[in-house]
Amino acid sequence: MSDAMTQLPESTSYLIVGAGVHGMSTAWHLAMELGIGADIVLLDKTQPGAGATGIACGCVRNFYMTEPLHALIRESVDVWNYDPVLLGFQQVGYISCGEENQISEYEKIHKSQNAVGYSSDVYVGQEARDFLSSVWPDFKHHSIDVAIHEKLSGYAGTSQAVAGLAELCRRHEVNIVSGVEVTGYDVQGGQVRAVETTAGTITAEVVILCMGAWIPHHWQMLGKPMTLDVGYQDGSFVEDKDMWTYWRLEEGEVYFDGPYYTADNLNPPVLHIELMNTPLVDPVTGKELDDNVYVYWKNGTERMERPGIQGGGLPKKIGPIASVEPYGHANDEYQADPDFADYFTAAMGMFMNRFEGIRPGFKERRNGGIGAFTPDNIPVIDWVLPNVYMIADSNHGFKMTGIGKLVARDLAGSQPVDGLAAFRFDRFANGTAYGSGTTHSPWV
Repeated sequence: MSDAMTQLPESTSYLIVGAGVHGMSTAWHLAMELGIGADIVLLDKTQPGAGATGIACGCVRNFYMTEPLHALIRESVDVWNYDPVLLGFQQVGYISCGEENQISEYEKIHKSQNAVGYSSDVYVGQEARDFLSSVWPDFKHHSIDVAIHEKLSGYAGTSQAVAGLAELCRRHEVNIVSGVEVTGYDVQGGQVRAVETTAGTITAEVVILCMGAWIPHHWQMLGKPMTLDVGYQDGSFVEDKDMWTYWRLEEGEVYFDGPYYTADNLNPPVLHIELMNTPLVDPVTGKELDDNVYVYWKNGTERMERPGIQGGGLPKKIGPIASVEPYGHANDEYQADPDFADYFTAAMGMFMNRFEGIRPGFKERRNGGIGAFTPDNIPVIDWVLPNVYMIADSNHGFKMTGIGKLVARDLAGSQPVDGLAAFRFDRFANGTAYGSGTTHSPWV
């Protein structure tokens, strides 16, 4: 991957730190807003897509209880469809399944999605089971009582998406500089006067931070607090809550020569099953592996050299401190739990006849990644100093290419950006944080 610039300039109008999905999308869209990218430097300490973006499962979905996310992902799908071939987007849809106790939540999500133009259907009771069987004739329903079908969702190949976003940046003359790490910030009078790097010092009128799991380190370098008091919309209040909490992902692949198609011989939607009151039981051994089910899967993409399925389960909480380096598969602390392969393949067999006994096909390889979550597990997209803008995606990242589109408009001041108001930092202090102070779910 060739870069537009090999040396760090002494100054720039916009310095974007982190060339993952948010950094590249912001740089590309900002260049379009400005008419040219010559005043934009996109900096990464390794190369574009070297962090979470490059190892993501690649799902693009809108199944969230936090309603402001629905419009944000609607913007993101528009970005994916800007050039779906270049970006590797496959709009196969997304289906989520739940139990009776989740029906009201599904109906609320369905209503909110459609209100922002994100087309989805919801099915309840026998209609839900009939719908699932119409897509996958061998589907085993167990306690499923509700399903939602997001028609605009799908997935993308991560390497293809990274290459595509980098190409769009280059087409608009964004200066991409790889192999340069930020080592500090010269903060004077509450603003960043200069950014210190391994290649020298650069001044910028505006600095945009888009570093995923590295955000907490940069937050600390800026002198920002690592704990804060958080007020939630449900009236709860938590003192001295960690500003950042790391979670470790549980994902992997299984070889399957199937092929894995729908009843209509099509590439199936991404499937997500969350059953809070149904134990996960291996249909081959009869062993109960967990007292609930949380699993998702789709056809495998770039990390599979032959046909297979890619997916994962519920991430595992690490805490406020994590070993970020080395990132990804090289870090021993990031690897999926030893029993993840049993869990994932048992879930596949539990819900589809075609997958019974698939455990020997699990692809044994190093896996894993971590993400830094905000106090309410929802992105923070805001100015954190008068000239420093932060995109902290709370590990919702890969799918949300629309964040860069809206941030570019916000930075350029070309038009009001109502879609970002819900993600401002001041929600923690003014009692409008999302979820509940007692929730254990990393995604709400």
